[in-house]
Amino acid sequence: MTTTTSTTAAATTPASTQSVVSTAAQSLLTSLGSGSGVDTSSLVTSLVTAQYATQDASLTSKYDALTSQISSVASVKNAITSFSSALGTLVKGGTLTTQPVSSNSGVLSATALPGAKLAGLSSSITVSQLASAQTAVTANAIADRTAAIGTGQLTLTLGTATYSADGTWTGVANGAGAVTIDLTSANDSLDGIAAAINARKAGVTAAVVTDADGSAYLSLKGATGKAQAFTLQATTDDSGALAQFNVGPGASGTTLSSVAQNARLKVDGASVERTGNTISDLIAGVKLQLTGVSTAAVALTSATPTDALSGAVSDFVDAYNEVVGILKTQTDPINGVLKSDPAAKSLLASLKGMTLANLVPGADSGTPTTLAAIGVGTNRDGTLSLDTTALTNALGKSPQSVEAMFAYSADATSGLSAILSSLTTEATNTSYGLGASTSSYTAAQATISTEQSDLSDRKTAMTTRLTQQFASMNSRVTAYKSTQAFLTNQIAAWNKSSS
Repeated sequence: MTTTTSTTAAATTPASTQSVVSTAAQSLLTSLGSGSGVDTSSLVTSLVTAQYATQDASLTSKYDALTSQISSVASVKNAITSFSSALGTLVKGGTLTTQPVSSNSGVLSATALPGAKLAGLSSSITVSQLASAQTAVTANAIADRTAAIGTGQLTLTLGTATYSADGTWTGVANGAGAVTIDLTSANDSLDGIAAAINARKAGVTAAVVTDADGSAYLSLKGATGKAQAFTLQATTDDSGALAQFNVGPGASGTTLSSVAQNARLKVDGASVERTGNTISDLIAGVKLQLTGVSTAAVALTSATPTDALSGAVSDFVDAYNEVVGILKTQTDPINGVLKSDPAAKSLLASLKGMTLANLVPGADSGTPTTLAAIGVGTNRDGTLSLDTTALTNALGKSPQSVEAMFAYSADATSGLSAILSSLTTEATNTSYGLGASTSSYTAAQATISTEQSDLSDRKTAMTTRLTQQFASMNSRVTAYKSTQAFLTNQIAAWNKSSS
């Protein structure tokens, strides 16, 4: 993109140049007539300034104009990107999309996943068991957590918890294999044992819990789900003190405060299990958070955020008018700094076309797909206005279509966010957008800077040349005055002797 910036030098410049030269000449004649020296420094400065005044003014004017254009482009880009970013944040925040509603938040809560379409959601969920992790704690307190306990080897085994017919825990099965933990004199304290277990990163986390009197206990915790049960066995016990950390059937040194189990629930009559209480793969577009159990079913429905959508449309109109106001000022054909910038004018045209753009491709016939169809109208000056009655009717009859206009589009093919994303690209692109304008203006400024540097060199050369010429002239004038004085004195002597 090529942008031409033209400036006109002041009409008084030639007259000023003539005046400076005339004044300098008169100063020279006066100085010669009076016999005084000529102020060559001021004279040279005045002559050089006059010689290059027109070029100086022209280059400065062009440079300043380019600075204004660069600043204006930055202002427009900031307005567009801020507009797009604010809408994108609002859209991705989920407040403008239909949300799932739980009839009993004490049993489960639900949130919408990004891009979910939940209109008409209706499910019945019963939670009979929450998922939990196996937790074991040593029964006896240890007075000094840093004191040596014993050396040897502990073996940690993870797998699915097994139970006898009467519900007694019998161990683990189908494990991934045993993990050994070596304890030496370097890590045979309670703190050392906990650190050694954690260092193995086998799926069990160890922590040292202290009491008010400073005594300490070892706490071991696995991940949630019945397949994350574990046993711990002192397979080598040099001092006989490591057995107190055994976890498993028959272990007397530790107690289980919770067992490894899955969450159990029924969804519309179908019994299912999950290893955790946060579930995102059970109901399309919904993340469930299980918080309790209940024999009564929990109803899961959806609610359209009508008020939030109405507020979003109103906020959009206000923000749009602010951005359009900036662009109209910058591209004004008379006084606009960017009146000759095609990228800025293209952006303004794109913005003005937003109200008629199809924001919901593939929508059912008869449903609103444009901003104009939900009450957003264009005024004669290019700004937008909102018909709240039309918006209310659209939200009442086709809330899903209005929601779709503000929905996040991962592939940037629909919705307002996709259009604003395209406008942001147009504003920042360095090949054809305002980014290209900035590059062009910056390059033009660099060229002018080079020209100003060259002009400065020429001014310096002229200053040197004139200074040398006037210095030579002064030397000659001084010589002429000396000869004149000699001749005057000689003639006076002759006249005196002849009389």
